[in-house]
Formats: sequence, C-alpha cells, structure tokens
Amino acid sequence: MQKLLNKIICGDCIKILDKARKPFADLIFADPPFNIGYKYDKYNDNVKSKNYIAWTKDWMTACKKVLKPNGSFYIAIGDEYAANVKIIADELNLFMRNWIIWHYTFGQQMKKKFARSHTHIFYLVNDKNNFTFNDLAVRVPSDRQLIYNDRRANPVGKMPDDVWHEYSRVCGTFKERTGWHPCQMPESLLKRIIAVSSNPGDCVLDPFSGSGTTAAAACQLSRNYIALDISEKYVKNAQERLIELKKRHPANLFLNTTELNELKRLISDIGKPAKEIAVDKNLLGLIANQFAVRMNNHKRYRKEEISMALEDIAD
Repeated sequence: MQKLLNKIICGDCIKILDKARKPFADLIFADPPFNIGYKYDKYNDNVKSKNYIAWTKDWMTACKKVLKPNGSFYIAIGDEYAANVKIIADELNLFMRNWIIWHYTFGQQMKKKFARSHTHIFYLVNDKNNFTFNDLAVRVPSDRQLIYNDRRANPVGKMPDDVWHEYSRVCGTFKERTGWHPCQMPESLLKRIIAVSSNPGDCVLDPFSGSGTTAAAACQLSRNYIALDISEKYVKNAQERLIELKKRHPANLFLNTTELNELKRLISDIGKPAKEIAVDKNLLGLIANQFAVRMNNHKRYRKEEISMALEDIAD
C-alpha cells in the first residue's frame, strides 16, 4: 500500500483493502453512510437492513485485515446500527476501549420525536494490552484549575470524558464547511482521535473519505494518510482541499507551524474563544502550561507568546 500513501483514491474500500498483503494502518477512522437516506453522489443510503448489516461486516472485516497488531480503529455510526457494529466488532475479536458519544449543537430537528444531537463513536483496538494512547496530547485543564483554582488539581490536566460536547456539527454557515458533501466531520474532532491514537509518521486510513477531513487532519498533525471513496467528485474535491491546505503557511513570531496547529487544537478542545483567553491572565497561564504538556518537548511557553499566537488564531 506504499504507493497509496498520502493520496485520496477513488474506489471501493473493500476491493482495494482486500489487495493488501500485510497490515499497514496504525489508525483507522471510519464514518460510513448510516443508511438513513442521505443523498450522496454515488452511494445509495437507503438499502434493506440485512444488506446494510452484511456490507458493514464486509468493510469492517477488510479494515481489520489491514490494521496493525497494535492499531486502533474508530467507527462513527448512528443509533440505528450502533448495536450491529458492536456485535460485528466482537466477532472480529476487536476490543472496545470506549463507547464515545459525540454530542453536538445544531442537532437534526424532528417533528414527532426529540431532536437528534449525537453520534456514536466506537474506539476499538486489535490488542487490549498493546496500543498507542498519547494521553498528554489530549488532556485539558480541569474545572479545579479553570474555575476553583484548587491546588489539588493535577498539573497536567484531566482526560476528556467519553461524551464529547466540544465539537459542533459543521453547518452551512461555518468557514470549515466545504459545501459539496452532505455530512462533514469537524477537523477538531478528528485531530483529537489522531493525536491520541497515533504518532507522527504513522499511517491513518479512512475507508470512507467523503469530504477529506481525516486526510486534512492527518496532514496537519504530520501523519501519513490513505483515504478512499467511491465518488470521483468527492475524491477530486477532497484532493483540491488538501492542495489548498498545503499552501497555507501559518506565520507567527513565536510558534512554528506544528505548535500553532496544536494550540488551535487545544483551544478547540477547551471550547473557549481565543480572544477571551488572550485577555485573561489566569486563564492564559493555564493554557500556557497545558500547551507545554501537550507539546511534551520540555519547553516552557511564556504567556506573552501564547497571547500573541491567540490573537493570530482569533483573526
């Protein structure tokens, strides 16, 4: 699969992955069609339930085949087939570390039942005793630090809960919105998954590339990627998205590109506006310390450096 590295490929993920001679993926993120009637370019998102479940087992099996022994596998899925995904994962001898709930604002409004405002994300691994989990890369300041100024607080922050409410759905008015794909994942959510379950230089696979968010997030975090999709249109547009992304060169007097990307991810995870943090000395100190923990490079960052970078992010 070396020839597919850092490319977005048009084709059926099952057929492509079945050709692999050995496992190559350190991390897989899959956001398949939910079979709830979305209008995709090529895929029919309204098939018989038994056919959808059989297809789900086929693509999960293909992904399992290419997942390295110490690899991690995340699957986003809706209510209708979450139980089926869990059963198939058990049959494939995948170990579930977390059943994450992504709770988002701008939920799907309903007339005759409560509005849907969540997606299930299964966090699975091949080997329950051998996997990558970079906890320092995703820790956030705790309420003891942010609100109560409690000296008993862990200075490296806390692990996020398994209900993720920091990330809104990517709606039509958002700057991040591509506009040509019906259901786009937020980059910040993918960055959390990639940062915690892979290392720089690792290979991240997305069998349902869609809008190209996984590839975009992997690229920004210095990971390799392989992205697959059956739609020529989506592949072409996602490739253009990556080209435009690589043209950007975030300029900052104090932070390099990697540091600036990580600071953006931290601010997104905390859920507070950059402008608000930049003018709050206490909060700025917490952010500077948490940022140093995430970078894990034994470097100390001054409040002034972080404040200047935050002003760039806010712009």
